[in-house]
This record gives sequence, structure tokens and C-alpha cells, in this order.
Amino acid sequence: MNLSNGRIWPYTIAFLIMLVFSFCVATIMIANTLPVEKSDSFMSYYQDVDANANKLIQARIDFNKKYKIEYVTGQINAKGTVFRYKITDIDLNPVSNAKIKLIITRPNKHKYDIELDNPRFENGVYLFPNTVLPKEGRWDIMAKINVGEFQRFYNVKTDTRAKKIFEY
Repeated sequence: MNLSNGRIWPYTIAFLIMLVFSFCVATIMIANTLPVEKSDSFMSYYQDVDANANKLIQARIDFNKKYKIEYVTGQINAKGTVFRYKITDIDLNPVSNAKIKLIITRPNKHKYDIELDNPRFENGVYLFPNTVLPKEGRWDIMAKINVGEFQRFYNVKTDTRAKKIFEY
């Protein structure tokens, strides 16, 4: 077959269309194998957070009108840390009926997630058991706190190598 007289371009176009189609199929197949990560702010999928953003903001405002949260753990240590939270009402009286769920995670990686709940309540402070972290470095400590019908997310960024703690 002699393709030098101008008949090569239909074969080239057909080949390029098949190549682009193959890349599209490969992209879809790879995307389907990747997990959907949870939001690092509200312990839920980001689609749910987007859909309920106004409700989450209003819940935080309502909670803050009645209660105060204080993260009293201090610096964390990878060899073991007891996580502590103090929850008080507006008059600074300890709240003893709060339910707290804690997720300790690396920023943007959920491979090392540690979930804790049902802390013990001692002297006005909620205490989670001594927790050993699998790695040194940065950690996000995300708490979901429920007191009756009120709910709040309280998230902290910290590092095992530094003393600084930031609420986000």
C-alpha cells in the first residue's frame, strides 16, 4: 500500500482519536481506584460539609453561646499523650454530660487515623486514654463535642516537635 500520495492523514487522525479515547478511559479507571478522603474539619465527606455548611456554622454559634471548650493537653508526644478537654458553661461551671469523639490524624493523610471516644470525666476535665502516635511530626486533633442538642467541632493543629498549638 502506497501512503505517500496523501492517504496517510485519515490513518493518523484515527490513531490520534483512539489514543485520546484510551487516555480518557485510563484516567477514569485510575480515578475510580483513589479513595474519597474525609474533610479535615468536620469528620465527614466534603460533599456533606459543603451541603450543610450553613447548619454547621449555626451549630457552632449556638454552642458557643452556651458553652466554652478548652484544649488543655499541652504539647503532644509520639511516645504517649493523654488528651484532655475542659468544657464549661458560660458561668464556667464544668459540664459533665458531654459526649466527645476524637480523631487524631496526619494532615491530608488518613493512613494513621486514631479514633477515640468515651473519655473519662475527672475534676471537670475529659481525659482520653494514653495514646501512642505512630510517627513524629504534625498532627490534627479533631473533636466532635455534643452536649444535649448542641454540637461543635473543635479542631487543633499541633506538632510533636514544637510547643505551638493552633485551633482551626
